[in-house]
Amino acid sequence: MNPELIEKVTRLVVEKLQAQETSDVNGQKSSAAVKFWRHTSSPGTQPSRMSEEVIEAGKQDTDGLIKIKSYQNSNAFKITPTDKASHDKTESYSGKTGIDNPADPVELEALKSKTPARIGVGRAGSRPKTDTWLKFRFDHAAAVDAVYGDVNDELINRLGLFKVNTMVNEKEVYIRRPDYGRKLSEEAKKIILAKCQKGPAVQIILSDGLSSSAIEENAEDVYLSLQQSLKSLGLDMGTPFYIEKGRVAVMDEVGELLKPKVVVLLIGERPGLVSAESLSAYLCYEPRKGTIEADRMVISNIHKGGIPPAEAGAYLGTVIQKVIKYEASGVSLVKKEG
Repeated sequence: MNPELIEKVTRLVVEKLQAQETSDVNGQKSSAAVKFWRHTSSPGTQPSRMSEEVIEAGKQDTDGLIKIKSYQNSNAFKITPTDKASHDKTESYSGKTGIDNPADPVELEALKSKTPARIGVGRAGSRPKTDTWLKFRFDHAAAVDAVYGDVNDELINRLGLFKVNTMVNEKEVYIRRPDYGRKLSEEAKKIILAKCQKGPAVQIILSDGLSSSAIEENAEDVYLSLQQSLKSLGLDMGTPFYIEKGRVAVMDEVGELLKPKVVVLLIGERPGLVSAESLSAYLCYEPRKGTIEADRMVISNIHKGGIPPAEAGAYLGTVIQKVIKYEASGVSLVKKEG
């Protein structure tokens, strides 16, 4: 892990976000655009033209709605001689898609470029093909390992965190009793009160949640980037620590103990068959026992195939700044901003 690279990326993202915010305030047009992620494209393959399309945020109609180009009767997607040849050679697509002789191979490839879901994998009689089945089993095993695995102590020590536990001791109990994962053990409360700064502007917590893999793969980049972002924004950060077998609402108990302005919880998401290492960042303004879910905010899908971890950490800093400014989070923040 390269802290200097993390710092550089964080600084660039923060500067870009601040520049966009300034341009919005001055009423200038923003050139920001949203680009579709090509989930399944690889360096050696030709990307689909459809996956390169961009929705320009600046082009809006009189109702304030974003205009999305209609592709029907569009010259951009007329069948070219190259596409015609691709249609004729359907056999060459059967190896890529798993479907023998697809009716529209070009369209199928375009659809596959838009999603990591298992579409167009084909069948062998009434059963999945061997390759598809083995990949499914591999992804399922990765999800199980993410849930039942433990975060390496080396990572926790490298980040300078101390570890505490919830009321859960066993993983099976953690899965069956989510309420236990929302409460700190009595020993954990004593350790937190003894080691942590009281009343900081921002309190960062890490927890494995339902994916230890998410913490091991992404937490370091997010954490270092978030630290740098808070430093550049001049926001005071408390004493970060790690909670083993925690749930999202455990942040409420931390809020009761330390009284920070904002609590940020980096926690592993429930794994799926596409990604078993997705991380979420939950934020809440002055969380306390009884805080409703509408007052929480979340930035999810932080992983190499979703939101890049370093960028997520930088963006979190700007969101925290806004939460402190309006003294609200979640739905309340949206109302105050609007």
